[in-house]
Amino acid sequence: MFHHVRTASVAGLVIAVLSYPAHSAENGVGFYLLGSKGQGAAIMPPSGVYFQKPFYYYSGDLGGGKELPTGGKLAVDVRGDSFFTAPTVLWVAPEEILGGKLGLSATAPIGWVKTSAGVTFDGPLLGHREASVSDQVFTYGDPIVGGMLGWESGNLHYQLGTSVNVPIGDYQKNELANLAFHRWGVDVYGAVTYFDPSTGWDFSTAAGFTFNGENPATDYRTGTEFHLEGAITKYFNPQFSAGILGYYYHQVTGDSGDGATLGDFKGQVAALGASVGYTFVLGETPVVTQLKVFHEFAAVNRAEGNAILATITIPLSITKPAMP
Repeated sequence: MFHHVRTASVAGLVIAVLSYPAHSAENGVGFYLLGSKGQGAAIMPPSGVYFQKPFYYYSGDLGGGKELPTGGKLAVDVRGDSFFTAPTVLWVAPEEILGGKLGLSATAPIGWVKTSAGVTFDGPLLGHREASVSDQVFTYGDPIVGGMLGWESGNLHYQLGTSVNVPIGDYQKNELANLAFHRWGVDVYGAVTYFDPSTGWDFSTAAGFTFNGENPATDYRTGTEFHLEGAITKYFNPQFSAGILGYYYHQVTGDSGDGATLGDFKGQVAALGASVGYTFVLGETPVVTQLKVFHEFAAVNRAEGNAILATITIPLSITKPAMP
């Protein structure tokens, strides 16, 4: 039972690293989800097919008269709330590639976004002005496809991966609220995990860069983004785990294009949080649930708020190793 529980748990963590949108740059939003790489960030699950259903809620604001480029406009005193899910399927190949395990994933976000602003402008302090504007939408976002390659040596696990945002979701120019990004994006990362099954301790860290294309609707190109994450987790038994985690985000190159009226608009933010996980068996299928809570601080040029991420993961099929 412990083997199946651990298999589903690791699958859920691996799927999470390639799954959801997050926050930064144009619209205060980027497609990489900060905090998604928690415990087991570098551990690859056994060969097979896995399904994950995440639920993500975020609430934050950019107060103090600060401006944010969104939907081709400038918005002041922005507050945003979002709730969405992003069903994800992960396939892990049965054959080794370069001495490691290869995984491929696909994600389709759908959800609700609400954004309000004290004032909006068509340009920086000129053009058409609207006060107390609010916009909300329930729609589908850009799909995300990804791949990863992982290795292990005893209790040490290593992983390299990438994900691509495909700009075919529902995007509306001149609207404050959008779930889609309307731009190509590529994220690359590396992760390391030390997990000792005899003690139940998991130490994980991951770092990566997100490279963004131009949004043709707004002539806005978001700069390159750096993200760093870490987690310390304790498995108290095969069913229950708990830990602490956090992330740091920093935009390393400035925004550009005719739509970048605020200049380079480099942003940064940090967050600390906690996680709990619980696994149960439904019939013969292990079902993994996990809850993460984050509080952000030290934000620059982006919203600062709180996030909740709840996930449920199940293996659809696991390929048994061939008998010698």
